[in-house]
Amino acid sequence: MIEFHLEARSGVAPYLQLVQQVRQAMRLGLLAEGDQLPTVKDVVAKVAINPNTVLKAYRELEYEGLVSARPGVGTFVTRTLADETVAAHEPLRAELQSWLDRARAAGLADESIEALFTTTFRTGVKETA
Repeated sequence: MIEFHLEARSGVAPYLQLVQQVRQAMRLGLLAEGDQLPTVKDVVAKVAINPNTVLKAYRELEYEGLVSARPGVGTFVTRTLADETVAAHEPLRAELQSWLDRARAAGLADESIEALFTTTFRTGVKETA
């Protein structure tokens, strides 16, 4: 089951952060059709967020056709965003973990690592576009 987290300084609305995390989990194959999302009550307890924010995120996902709410039962994934590239994820994840370990061993703080990755990613996107 997905575990949500919020980044207060991200500049992204909390409900959108939840939506993005569900989409990412679907894209990575971590959430599959039929899986249940955490209840609103569970998310509120773990993330300290307003229940209406969680409901807004779940409604957005429902509007996109990604989940379906079953009153009294929960919210369930109705389709996934994973594709045939899911098989390539694990080896790439292992390489990325190795890179992260090397970056930390070199003394980089998490914020520096994130900045380096984001900058490199965005530069790479521009070069391939």
